[in-house]
Amino acid sequence: MIATLVLAPLLCGLVGLLLPQRNRPVAAALGILGATVALVLTVLALAGEERGGVSYRWARFGDLDVTLTALVDTRALLMALAVAVVALCVQVYSVGYLAGDDRYGPYAAQISIFTGAMLTVVFSGDLISLLVGWEVMGACSYLLIAHDRTLPEAPRAAVKAFLVTRVGDVGFLLGIVLLGVHAGTFRIVDVLDAVPGMSPAAVTTAALLLLAGVAGKSAQFPLHTWLPDAMAGPTPISALIHAATMVAAGVYVVVRLFPVFGASPTALAVLAAMAGVTLLLGALAATAADDIKRVLAWSTVSQLGYMMAALSVGALDAAMFHLLAHAAFKALLFLCAGSVIHAVGSNLMSRMGGLRRSMPVTFWTMTIGLGALVGLPPFAGFFSKEAVVAAVHERPALWVAALLGVAVTAWYSTRLWLLTFFGPARDAAVHGHEPGWAMLSPLLVLAVPAAGLGVGALAADYELAHLGVELVLPLALAALGVAVAWWGWRRADAGDPAAVLGRAGPFLAGGLGLDTVQDRLVVRPVRALARAVTAVDVSGVDGAVNGLGRATTGAGAGLAAWHRAALPRALAGVLVGAVLVTVTAVVFA
Repeated sequence: MIATLVLAPLLCGLVGLLLPQRNRPVAAALGILGATVALVLTVLALAGEERGGVSYRWARFGDLDVTLTALVDTRALLMALAVAVVALCVQVYSVGYLAGDDRYGPYAAQISIFTGAMLTVVFSGDLISLLVGWEVMGACSYLLIAHDRTLPEAPRAAVKAFLVTRVGDVGFLLGIVLLGVHAGTFRIVDVLDAVPGMSPAAVTTAALLLLAGVAGKSAQFPLHTWLPDAMAGPTPISALIHAATMVAAGVYVVVRLFPVFGASPTALAVLAAMAGVTLLLGALAATAADDIKRVLAWSTVSQLGYMMAALSVGALDAAMFHLLAHAAFKALLFLCAGSVIHAVGSNLMSRMGGLRRSMPVTFWTMTIGLGALVGLPPFAGFFSKEAVVAAVHERPALWVAALLGVAVTAWYSTRLWLLTFFGPARDAAVHGHEPGWAMLSPLLVLAVPAAGLGVGALAADYELAHLGVELVLPLALAALGVAVAWWGWRRADAGDPAAVLGRAGPFLAGGLGLDTVQDRLVVRPVRALARAVTAVDVSGVDGAVNGLGRATTGAGAGLAAWHRAALPRALAGVLVGAVLVTVTAVVFA
């Protein structure tokens, strides 16, 4: 069953690539079919008793076997459920959102392959097959971000995402090799069993190398800069990448391989520092951005920081709880943003306003998503984020960062809500309207877990979903953030609350200048080095080779000229040569 679950979207995607690009009906049907089969089989597996693992030898490198291994447990099935639900919603939503797109066929096929690759990561019981799914996701993200060829920023964003994540993936690959060599196997269960017997240096090195790949995929500082630029891709792809695939893969892999990280205090300290910086950095960068999708993108960076913070203290269940809740409400938020963009014709909140009456379904579903993001009761984020905050209480610095993040998250979420749906319409040419049911139905579906996942966990007596006095402080900080944003909005006369930030606003909206820092410290030196190497290669290596070739050609041309000389001069040359040979023989005889 698990093999079929993973292969269904992959096969549908591969078949879809063979179709003509304009064959929308069949491409859409294949995309929806693959996601539906994955969803149904995941539900059946959750309801059944299928757990454990199955392994088949795939290849052999010396003494190391590479296996096709399925590792099935409740965490994997819940993650697969989130992937399948979001993928199905994205496939259905795209039918309406990309109506008229002349390259819909490869788009739908690439989503299916993307989904299958993520499911490969989720169920893989072997590090090599996990790496295959990991890299296929990177390739699909590149293609999907660059899908809209009419946008000049789309190819640049795709290349940036590909290169930045590849930087981390070099470390990820080396970490996998190091673990496999020391454990004598790539099977995850056996590798984790071998970790206690490895030297501390080997475990720490492997953990840090893996962490580089995780930082790239899950957009953690300092490899986070690709994610906001990836908003150049179609909005449904933003929902898929930010909610259930790609960025979620890094968090999930840390959960799956946590004994490696748990055996290295150094790796956990690095993870905690990275998480604290990331959750505050993402939240602050979202406070003044005008592009609605970039606000949500920076929000994703911040929320992933919360998940990593929980992992840094070993709170795996809290991280997974927030990962699943985030998958629901962030997919909902991006698809709602897509509906607004579809109606307004712009990503800029400065052109929006007063849309709550003309777009009531979008308004109420986005209100649920934002409530979950802020952490307001009874929405899913209220319970999952509190679980994370409670888990990091043992690290005071991380706990303070998490609490500050709660207030800032409430600020930018309220700002987005007010600028989009309240106040006067800021552009007279904009007339809001609800999209068709192909786009509205996924909003209604995703609003259910965004609103009720926490309540359902509470009703099921899940230990991380509870009510207590420890909830008061995060809730008070969230209320403070909402109140300050409301005050700023009123102070600006229903304008942008970010006006109170003054000159700091553009700095924060630009990601605190870290793109510039990255450009000057990394990109420019690498380009300068590349130019120097090119100059040495062209002028030095190529110059020497080409010079030798020209000298040889010239010498040959000279000899050929002598060979073609007139008879008297040729006889003189032969006579001179004979004399030289005779003299040489006499002298050295």
